[in-house]
Amino acid sequence: MTPTGTAAKKRGGTRDKMLVSAAQVLRERGAAGVTIDSVLARSGAPRGSVYHHFPDGRNQILTEALRYAGDSITAVIDNAAERGARVLLREFVDYWQHLLTEGDFAAGCPVAAATLGSADDGLELSTAAGAILNGWCSALTRAFITDGFGESDAASLAVTSVAALEGAIMLCRSTRTAEPLRTVGDQLQFLVSSREFVRNSGTAVNHNGPGD
Repeated sequence: MTPTGTAAKKRGGTRDKMLVSAAQVLRERGAAGVTIDSVLARSGAPRGSVYHHFPDGRNQILTEALRYAGDSITAVIDNAAERGARVLLREFVDYWQHLLTEGDFAAGCPVAAATLGSADDGLELSTAAGAILNGWCSALTRAFITDGFGESDAASLAVTSVAALEGAIMLCRSTRTAEPLRTVGDQLQFLVSSREFVRNSGTAVNHNGPGD
């Protein structure tokens, strides 16, 4: 490898370390906790590397770290989507149960953490978080369509699943147990089975609330 190639690899390694560190801090402390000092302390990168790799400073680090973390979760979802919603939901629950227990419930979902950022974090962060969540809902919608649901039912089930699972992850952190995630996973599987029964029996489903 040429000296230029070695330098380029080193620069890429430092940048990636900073993104990984920022993503971990985001999972643990939320958007407000991601400061330049916290990223440098976690990554071991020199202070001079901040504006070399991230000219826009903290906001750029925060947004790119969110996308970096979101992409890893999206990959898990996309890999399971073609095998149907049941498989996807089960693998999503297993994935988060492993992460939560391995980290002793100290870190949650980076995307949920980003949505709870302060107004100072800017519109770009919330927009990036929204795009990631929309991508998860779209993948789940495709998975439910693969399972035979119509587009409207599939989209409804996808939003319900993402909302329930994200809430379960927060409950797991606060109670320091994976039980809420397992419970929600089981209930979502039951919901899918119930909706399949309704669909196959030809019974109409009222998507509105009681009395509507």
